[in-house]
Amino acid sequence: MKYTTEIKVNVPLDEFIKKMDNVENIKHWQRGLVSAEHISGHPGELGAKMKLSYQFGKRKMDLIETITKRKFPKEFHANYTTKSMHNVQRNYFEKTSDGFTKWTSHSEFVPLNLVMRIMLIIMPSTFKKQSLKYMQDFKNFAENGTSVANA
Repeated sequence: MKYTTEIKVNVPLDEFIKKMDNVENIKHWQRGLVSAEHISGHPGELGAKMKLSYQFGKRKMDLIETITKRKFPKEFHANYTTKSMHNVQRNYFEKTSDGFTKWTSHSEFVPLNLVMRIMLIIMPSTFKKQSLKYMQDFKNFAENGTSVANA
């Protein structure tokens, strides 16, 4: 399944990138994040891997982030893999005419088992809504300093 999401963040591009490109900030805009652990490569650089652990109620989820392209301030691409899903994220950032930032994210989800294949078929909007929620949470963090860390 593939889709594109987009949001305007009312901060200048350089400020947007400083907040986006800081592993310490992930907890402020990714709900449920418990930990981020560097695994290999140079942190934040092409090819680097990081384990991200989440808790959603009683459900735990670990995923591995692999950076596949890093061309800040214009783009950042990464793959996210769990036991049941592979997610390709291609993120593009551009300065708007009013001096703010437009964030466009192209997402592709590839199920790795039958259960996830069925979920993608019967609940595709759930994935897009979650992507938009993370983008909105980043927007709130970047613009207002609002953190979801204790939500």
